[in-house]
Amino acid sequence: MNREENINQLKDSSRIWDVAVIGGGSSGLGVALDAISRGLSVILVEKADFAKGTSSRSTKLVHGGVRYLAQGDVALVLEALKERGRLLKNAAHLAHDQPFIIPIYTLWDRLQYTVGLKTYDWMAGKLRIGKSRWISKEETANRLPQIKKEGLMGGVVYHDGQFDDARLAVAIAQTADDAGACILNYTKVSSLIKNEEGKLQGLKVRDELAKKTYPLKARMVVNATGVFADKILQMDQPEARKMIQPSQGIHLVLDLDFLGGKDALMIPKTRDGRVLFAVPWHGKLVVGTTDTLREKAKLEPEALQGEIDFILETAAGYLAKAPTRADVKAVFAGLRPLARPEEGSTKTKEISRSHKIILSESGLVTLTGGKWTTFRRMGEDTVDYFEKVTGSKPAESTSANMFINGNTNQPAEGHWAIYGNQAQLIQDLMKENPKWADKIHPDFPYTQAEVVWAVRREMAVKVEDVLSRRIRMLILDAQAAMDTAPDVARIMAQEMGKDKDWIAQELLDFHKVASKYLIR
Repeated sequence: MNREENINQLKDSSRIWDVAVIGGGSSGLGVALDAISRGLSVILVEKADFAKGTSSRSTKLVHGGVRYLAQGDVALVLEALKERGRLLKNAAHLAHDQPFIIPIYTLWDRLQYTVGLKTYDWMAGKLRIGKSRWISKEETANRLPQIKKEGLMGGVVYHDGQFDDARLAVAIAQTADDAGACILNYTKVSSLIKNEEGKLQGLKVRDELAKKTYPLKARMVVNATGVFADKILQMDQPEARKMIQPSQGIHLVLDLDFLGGKDALMIPKTRDGRVLFAVPWHGKLVVGTTDTLREKAKLEPEALQGEIDFILETAAGYLAKAPTRADVKAVFAGLRPLARPEEGSTKTKEISRSHKIILSESGLVTLTGGKWTTFRRMGEDTVDYFEKVTGSKPAESTSANMFINGNTNQPAEGHWAIYGNQAQLIQDLMKENPKWADKIHPDFPYTQAEVVWAVRREMAVKVEDVLSRRIRMLILDAQAAMDTAPDVARIMAQEMGKDKDWIAQELLDFHKVASKYLIR
């Protein structure tokens, strides 16, 4: 992806795009991917960086949703299980099988979770990625070395998917870009363009880096801005009712030895009736999540002290060594864009996780709700509205069979795996300049070459883009990310032709964001 080349496409004000997508998170990228798979011309604009918000702050699971099955939302689980299977095939370098273990302490739990997870297996059909089964107390203790042994009867193993959310977002953006879409970050919608009849005809967008505004024409405009969807809806219709109910989920990142082994832990029922996961990920342990109603959407939400305490207390009930605040390497918070019910609700677990598509009188198509696992299906359902908006029937969707950029069934070893079949290209940079083979931090495997690659090929333009979403160091160890930021800024400045003032401002901006990921 080349941002300058894509910005140049905005300069042709006479061009009419088939689909203009607002939002570069999982929802918007899913729409862009599906639209380009049908041969439509596509432009996507994101006001910050790809997956800057909720889409980089997930529990890192590609899953059908065991909790949704328990709640009886069978249709959502069936759809998600089908999409899980497709994603594990189409992005094998970024999504893979992850065994989970539910520790069992009562006979009733053994019965209900054994039966429930067999149902989960059956619903996945031929896309099942592993069989659930009962395991003994000894095997449970061996596979989860730090689980509490007192009263432990055994465990139930089941399989779901795990992935790198921000890396997948970048890979989807690259896939759509390679197929002909115009994909842009740091490009904000400033206003909507309508004709005399009030029908939507396009957008005015501002390149936030060059401070230039461009009009663009489009036959269909899609609002896929997640928790910020109401802002676009009210830009279209000032009196529009709020459609989004933000719900905050936080995660704590610990050293992996708090759990041990390669299996993930699923705590099936917390004191507020939810589930909690402890998932090995990039050499750390991601523990979460919470579900807290928030009235105001923020681009950089912060964890509440009560949420942090809740996760620590719940984890302490299952782990031999109770984690403390001092053990937390990073804390990150994200806002789920739940579809607000007509009458409102104070219980987030009662609000549907299914996606919803709204067609406004102006022709604006808004996609709300949903989750990462079903991003592609959400995109397909949204592009199906093209005929209603334009009167032209698009070709059939082929996104279900599109391989995501980098896809390979034989990924490179170690941390290089996330780059898939492009890992060798980055390693070639290290031969071009041996200095680029140096690590950017002694405790992590990431190299200077990956910073160069992120700038050249992945549209990273800020230090935060690199350390948070291209290299995931910010959410793995926030202090380590802050320590290495000056070196990353220097490498980026050399690549982008920036001066010392740029470096100073970037470090100031990054420190302001990164400090929110530390528990003080």
